[in-house]
Amino acid sequence: MNFLRLLLFPFAILYGFIIWIRNRLFDLQILKSKTYSIPTIVVGNLAIGGTGKSPMTEFIIKILKDKRCIATLSRGYGRKTKGFKYVTVSSTADEVGDEPLQFKNKFSDITVAVCEDRCLGVETLMDNHDVIILDDAFQHRKLKPTFSILLFDYHSCLNPMFVLPMGNFRDLPGESKRADLIMVTKTPASVTLQEKAIIKRKLERKSGLSNIFFTSIHYGELVYLNTTRIEMNANTTVLLLTGIANPKPLLDYLTGLVKGIEHLGFSDHHAYTSNDILTVKQKFNQIKNPFKLIITTEKDAQRIRTPEYLALVESLPIAYIPIEIAFEDQEYRNIIEQQLLSICDRSVNES
Repeated sequence: MNFLRLLLFPFAILYGFIIWIRNRLFDLQILKSKTYSIPTIVVGNLAIGGTGKSPMTEFIIKILKDKRCIATLSRGYGRKTKGFKYVTVSSTADEVGDEPLQFKNKFSDITVAVCEDRCLGVETLMDNHDVIILDDAFQHRKLKPTFSILLFDYHSCLNPMFVLPMGNFRDLPGESKRADLIMVTKTPASVTLQEKAIIKRKLERKSGLSNIFFTSIHYGELVYLNTTRIEMNANTTVLLLTGIANPKPLLDYLTGLVKGIEHLGFSDHHAYTSNDILTVKQKFNQIKNPFKLIITTEKDAQRIRTPEYLALVESLPIAYIPIEIAFEDQEYRNIIEQQLLSICDRSVNES
């Protein structure tokens, strides 16, 4: 693998040079960025793959939804539609993407919208809202946000931060200097203070920020997609169905809780078909243990909870595990909450 990565080094240099030029053109205002009077909060990352943007977006929603009239705006990755579109609880993942649909199903009283042109999306929403949360928009330089939260997966911080195709970073690590706050996500419970200090120094050097926090994943109770239920315990065999970038944390979590795991994994944002669901059913029926359960992620659930697919597994126990971010210290959570509210208040006063 290391040898293959070395072969890709010239292409990584070329890719890195191109994105460096693009970023400098925006910095010099040769390419223009728009700013808006309404507070805009961006949640993003530099690497490909799952860094926990959705749980972070939901964390912000929980903080602000009872205090401000908020909207979330996403690209709607994986949808088969184009342009600006409001998300409703009756929308499908094909229409709006899985993550926006997850936000709407979880917080039905807020506005959720999708638009690949973030500026158009903000301009459509801004007159009727107090703040807009933009999911995965850190590289969308045409919009200059009020506040940017940049996420780094803990394990990505342990390795050299190479750009594509040699590494997993889609933007240069030095672009983290544009962030206002950095979160290291999916931090394992076994991490030591020394290991965290090393990562923090590394990110401080690249970003110039001291505003760096560590978070972990908190797994919630099972949410069943039908009326067939079975308890998950040490005697259960789980058929784990995932179509996400990094299923390893979920696999690690379940390993200590159940008797066995059979993993059926697809690519990130996989568009499930009837044949996929029938494969799930077949693999489930092949499991010998009578105490067995299908578990998937909340994001995957948005793509498989259609009447057609649920009818195919009507008699099978199938559930998802919701996740949220957990701070190592409640004080850190309070600091971020006050910071977000202050940003909103300051923007309103300045306008």
